[in-house]
Amino acid sequence: MDLETHYATGPPETSRLARTPHGRLEYLRTRELLHRFLPGHARVLDVGGGTGVHAAWLAGEGHTVHLVDVVPGHVATASAVPGVTARVGDARQLAVDSAAWDVVLLLGPLYHLVDAADRARALAEARRVLRPGGLVAAAGISRYLSLLETGAAGTLTDDRVAPIRDVVTTGAYDGHVGFVPTHWHTATELHDELAAAGFTGTGVYGVEGPAWPALDEAGLTAFDSRVEAALRAARLAERDPHLVHASAHLLALARRPA
Repeated sequence: MDLETHYATGPPETSRLARTPHGRLEYLRTRELLHRFLPGHARVLDVGGGTGVHAAWLAGEGHTVHLVDVVPGHVATASAVPGVTARVGDARQLAVDSAAWDVVLLLGPLYHLVDAADRARALAEARRVLRPGGLVAAAGISRYLSLLETGAAGTLTDDRVAPIRDVVTTGAYDGHVGFVPTHWHTATELHDELAAAGFTGTGVYGVEGPAWPALDEAGLTAFDSRVEAALRAARLAERDPHLVHASAHLLALARRPA
């Protein structure tokens, strides 16, 4: 299934970060991590920005935001977000000027690009369009996501053991717990891909931390009473090499050399 068909027929992308406890936690932590590094009033290129969930708050805080996404329906929705411009485009070949952006967000493309050469091209494009000293924020999915999710939910059946072992070992996710086939990262792999693209000072952070499966099991009605503890756990574990992969997502932050 191609991405346009997947996103047209699946649950609406506009609500992805609101309809589950771990989605809400992902939103809060991604915003929190970006706030640590964003310059004031930045020119932000949101590549693979979907329907503009993050673009909306960035624009609301005074940043100039242009969104690029491969799915036309996402672009149509994002175009209606106040303060956001949007166009259809591919992370591997961005139709924007070189050295023109303070920040490039790649919060979706890297896991959808299952070929390492395609991920390298996307990162090279991000480097090209960033100004010297500019910030890239690149997200990956942890290879341990489905192991933690199915183990906590009681759905780790015998037929899922082999595909889960495969994704942990190789990063090749086959869709066994939903979603389209994608590439899932380790923190080291994500770091090394950015370094190979010429970025410096890379730090890889666990986004949701180790409490997200428990949040999902408790359900949305318990989210407000549990989220502060989950956020504290995420902050404690965000750079811990033993626990960083307990997050569902990883976020690498790095700079184009000045």
